[in-house]
Formats: sequence, structure tokens, C-alpha cells
Amino acid sequence: MSGGPAAARALLWLVAAVLAARQVAAVLGKPPGSRLTDLATWMGPTGVLHVRGSLYDHGSTFTGTPFAGAVLKPLTRSAEQSLGVAWTFGTLLLVVAVGVVAARALPGRTRVPAAPVAISLLMLSLPVRNSFHLGQTSIIPVLLVLLGCFAARGERGAGLLVGLGAALQPAVLLFAPLLWLTGRRKAAVTSVATFIGCSALAWAVLPADSRTYWVHHLAGIGLGESASGLANQSLHGALLRFGAHGVLGTVLAAVLAAVVVWIGLRRAVRYAKDGQLLLAVAVTGCVAVAVSPTAWQYQLMWILLALAGRVGRRAKDRLVWPVVVVLVMTLPGTVLLPNMAFVAPVRDNVPLLAALAAACVVPFLGRTSPYFDRPVPTDYAQPVPARLSRVPLAAPVWRRLRGRPNLVLELLVIRVGYSAYSHIRLAASADPATAEAHGRAVHALERFLHIDVEHWANHALVHVGWLRAFLDFYYETFHFAFPLAILAVLYWRSPADYRWARSSLSFATVLALVGFWFFPLAPPRLMPGLGFIDTVHGPQDLAHPSYGAMTAVTNQYAAMPSLHFGWSLWCGVTVVVLAPKVWMKLLALLDPLFTVSAIIATANHWVLDAVGGATVVAAGFGLMYLLGGPRRLLPAAAPASASGDLAPNLDPPPSSRAIAARPVEAPDDGPPPRDAGRAPEPANDPGRQPGPDPDPDPAAR
Repeated sequence: MSGGPAAARALLWLVAAVLAARQVAAVLGKPPGSRLTDLATWMGPTGVLHVRGSLYDHGSTFTGTPFAGAVLKPLTRSAEQSLGVAWTFGTLLLVVAVGVVAARALPGRTRVPAAPVAISLLMLSLPVRNSFHLGQTSIIPVLLVLLGCFAARGERGAGLLVGLGAALQPAVLLFAPLLWLTGRRKAAVTSVATFIGCSALAWAVLPADSRTYWVHHLAGIGLGESASGLANQSLHGALLRFGAHGVLGTVLAAVLAAVVVWIGLRRAVRYAKDGQLLLAVAVTGCVAVAVSPTAWQYQLMWILLALAGRVGRRAKDRLVWPVVVVLVMTLPGTVLLPNMAFVAPVRDNVPLLAALAAACVVPFLGRTSPYFDRPVPTDYAQPVPARLSRVPLAAPVWRRLRGRPNLVLELLVIRVGYSAYSHIRLAASADPATAEAHGRAVHALERFLHIDVEHWANHALVHVGWLRAFLDFYYETFHFAFPLAILAVLYWRSPADYRWARSSLSFATVLALVGFWFFPLAPPRLMPGLGFIDTVHGPQDLAHPSYGAMTAVTNQYAAMPSLHFGWSLWCGVTVVVLAPKVWMKLLALLDPLFTVSAIIATANHWVLDAVGGATVVAAGFGLMYLLGGPRRLLPAAAPASASGDLAPNLDPPPSSRAIAARPVEAPDDGPPPRDAGRAPEPANDPGRQPGPDPDPDPAAR
């Protein structure tokens, strides 16, 4: 093995180890009463689950099967303290085992070591983090199924492991039909028999609890939290949140569950027969998540296993599904989607929608598809040579496409990036004393430079009603509208320039976060004793101790640099550089002019804040130049427009080399063509089927 791959492998394992250690430390670092909260509630006065009454007494949070209770019941009180540590490290080992088994089950070869990547993703995922903190056993059924499908010796051993998993989580019993339909009938029968045997054993040991679980609660429905809560990411839970209660809701849930089972199992069987058994297991697990009466967040690990499937014929689309799954499994829905009423049904059910998509919708490629290992390559643009010998550095990640980037991926990146920006901006808040001290320093510097025009502009604005209304409206409205509009136009009309503009804006925003973090600054409107009037937010009682309380909602001390002015300046520069008409360029310059007037006259920023905004924008363009090269690109192989303006720049025809390397179109799923793999027949083959002849002259042949 060469040094490069070995170093990369060691680095990936180091990352996995750091994430695992961080997860263990996060659990064990909490006080005993605050960690493993679900496990702690199982502990009775004489031991873990060693209680005299029912496991499901009123007020109990135990939601496992009676078999799980029977397994945990013998643990004694003396083991309680050591149990927390043992449980945490045992969970860690289970996660590592799941990652290793899943990585080894991947079909074909991968470019990066799969095991450390899988373990890292599992450690970051919400289901695993919840299992660690709550002390849940939901990882065990996943591992048992994976071991039964990929590591067990013999059909009986596989069925035994799957049956044990079903005894702990009844929805796992859906893997028995998968085993039967893929020809492993002995394993299917054994799994069902094991499930029945374990449940019967638990019934004999805990008859009252078994009756409560299987009869009164219909396989656990209604145990634990409310089934209509957001934590229940199943079809049943979603219907309850939509108001489908009673008999109608039950019937609708049963019908939808039957449809999902029918579609999902058919797809899983097809992928298993195609040689993608891990994908088949993931699809079946996603079906189990959707049709379970309750699918709590710590039971959703099956969705993460759907990363085994490959989606997309083009290389630039291949990352969309993995990115969607990773984001859904690591971030809450409020980060993925904005807090707006019309997207609430989607935001509240993001994991369920991901499970349904993996089970029934996503067109995973079959191994017979020519695009499975070799997707259509991406056509990258080349920048013109730079004047400086060391520029551009040409970092591969900043290479620009000639065609449009994938829209779904772009929207996800923009939304998650803005969510991260908002959280960091809020976390960078400081106490009012520090922010006011910085404000006095900035004010003093402006007076020294004779640019302290904020007070004059603010009081002049108050006396001009129409101008005050206009600048207040402009300050609150166009901060996001103009950058998004320009990005949308560039995405559609000039994709390569879109990447240049989007990346430069991202760099400027990240640099602004550094300023917010290290230099919290009170804007003029929050400076006591200077006589500024907040025209946008209304009068504030600066003498009141809580006058800065809104900082808990939005960081009001994130004033240096001013991104209001920085983003408007970015808009002006981008349009001036790219617009084809002079009037467009002049019109674009009005945005930074109006914005700088608004932020100063409304007492929301100092003059030097605007200077800081201009500085980070200039640095953003400079970083993009260093990493990606000049904005201008070498002409494509195909004829291009010579106008040099924002003319339509749709996906240009690929080069002849790309066409030669492109495989023949084939369906994503299903069997290969009858003549797949044969050499092409000669054109003059007398046995060729008749068809339209492109050349009407026989002599020419």
C-alpha cells in the first residue's frame, strides 16, 4: 500500500475514534441522574427492571417488548452504577460492529475505506446519539439483522439472529418475508419460529406484562410518549398529527402500510437478487420504520443504511442522495427547512419522508446498469491563465461546471449553510458592557477621522416621513431578496459564473462570522446616552436592564462587519461584472447606495461597519480567485456566444471525448438487454433486423 492511501486510511480511522470518544465522553460526563435517562427509569427500588408491579404501569416509560424486559430483569441494584459505564461502552462496540459489517457488505469496491466512514456517520447520526444518551437498545436489532444476513453460518443461524431482533423490535419481523422471497426459506421459517419462541418465553415469565403489551396495547401502541408527537416518525404518527384519529385513521394507516410493504418488499427483493443485499436490507428496514405504529428517533438507523444505494446517471448528481440522507440523519428538521407554516408538514416528518423515499421512490441503480460504476463524467470549465504564477491554486473542490449544478444539492447546501450561519451568529453574542465598549471605541475613531455622520443622518431621517418609510422598508426587505434573485438568474443563465459568485459570497459570509465572534459591537441604536433613534424597531428603554434581551433571539451585537452592506455590495459588483447593458450596471449600483444610507440613517450600523462589510466582500472575491482562478474561462469545445454578457449558457454539448466515453442509455433497474455484453454486430450482417437505414444509397455502404 502506498503512503498516500495509508495516510488517508489512518486519518479516517482517527476521525472515527475521535467521534466515538467524544460521544462516550458526552454521556459519561453528565451527572448520573442526567445520563441514560430511559435506562434509569427502568431501575426499580431493588434493581434494574426488578420491580414488583408491571413494566407498563401508569407513568412508566418502558416501551420495549416483554422479551426485552425479561432479559433486563435479572440485573440487580448492585450493578446499577457500573451498568451505566458498561452500557455506554457496549453501545459503542455495537455501533462499531454495525459500521464494520455494513462496510463489508457493500457491493463492489469503494474509493475510500468504508468502515471508518460508516462508523463516523453512525456516531454523528441522531438515532445513535439518542441511543447513547437515552440508554436504548435499538442498535441491537439492527446489528442482529446485519449479522444474520451477512455473517451467520448456515440458514438456521441467520434465522435465529433475525428472530431475536424481531423479539426485541417486532417490526424487524418484516425481514422474514424478505428471506423467504429471496430463496432463504429455511432462514425465514427459523426467524419466525425464534420470534414466537422468545415471545412465548416472555409470556410465561411475565404473563401480565405480555398481555398488556400484545393485547391491550396492540404490540406496544400507546406506550411511552404520545404517538402523535414529532418523535414518532411513522405513518401512524404522521396521520395522527394530520388529525386522522379514530377508526378512519386506523383504516387509512393500515391501507397505506399495506401499500408501502407491497412496494418496498418488491424493491428489496429485486435489489437482493441484483447482488445488493445491503441495499435490500436498508429498504426493508425503511419499510419497517414507516409501517411501525411507533418509530421513535432512536429506531431510524435503517435510513442511514440506505446510503448503500447509488442514484444518478451523471457524476454531478451522484452525491445528492447521500447528502440528503446524511443531513436528514444528523440535523433536525428545523435546520433543513425554514420555520414557515406552509413547509411545517414536511419539516415535521423529514425522517419519515426519507424512509418512504428509500422504500418506494428513489430509483437506485441496478448493478447491470452501465452507470453503476461509471457515471457520465462532469464537464468542468477551465479558467484563463492567471497573471501571477502561483494563482490559481486550482483546488479541485472549487472547479466550476459548465452545466448547472444539481438544484436539490444546491438548495440543501444553501439552506444548511444559512442555518449554520444563524446558529454561529447567535452563539457569538456578548454581554452589553463589552459591546458598548467596542461601540464607544468605534465612535471615537470615527470622530477622529471626521466620518461620524450617523447622528446627523439619523435625526435628519426622523423628520422626513416618506424617506424614513422608504429606508426602513428597504432595510428590512431587500437584504435577502436581491442576493437570492441574482443567484437564481446566474444559476439559470450562466452556471459557471453562478459557482464563482456563490462561492465568493460564502467566503465573505464566513469571514463576517469571525468578526461577529471576536468583535461584538453595539450598533448606534443600542448605545445609551448618544441620543440615537431606532426608526426600524421603535423606541427602546436603554435604561431598562433587559433592553438587550432580543439578543437571545437574534444577535443584535453582530454589527461589525455589516453584512447588510456587504451583501448589497456583492450584488452590485456581481451585476456590474456580468451584466451586458450599461443601464443594468448603473441600476445595480443603487442597491449598495440605498443600503449604506439605510443602515446609517436608521442607526443600525456605524460607518466603519460598512467599511468592514466591503472588506470581507473583497476578501471573498480574492479567496475565490486564489482557489478557483480568474472568473473568465477558456472557451468550451462547442461554439459559445461571443457577446460576453448574461446570454443563456445552458448545458453545452459535451466534448467528443466525453461523448465517446459516455455509455449507452439503459434503464436504472431491471434486467439487462438481451444482447448485453455481446460485441456489436457488423452493419452488413444479413441477419440484422430490418429498420430505418440512415443512408439511402446502397452503393455508399
